[in-house]
Amino acid sequence: MTTERHRTAAADTIRDAEEGRDALASALERAGLQLPSLRVDTNTYADVNPRPLIELGRCSPPLARELAAVIEKGTGGGAAR
Repeated sequence: MTTERHRTAAADTIRDAEEGRDALASALERAGLQLPSLRVDTNTYADVNPRPLIELGRCSPPLARELAAVIEKGTGGGAAR
């Protein structure tokens, strides 16, 4: 693969990660939630073939409970038994 193709592929991969982050942030916002540290981990861009990771970051215990409640509601509300 040429250098230019590598750059294009890397840019596409990074763009996809950023779009994933934005989609998650929008969905959380519609649910009334915001993860204050939600971001793409730029350290994962460093490789020739980047494999970006979306860092969900830290949140307060009340926000963690709210997030868990939204997830439970979306899964039908029942925990596995």
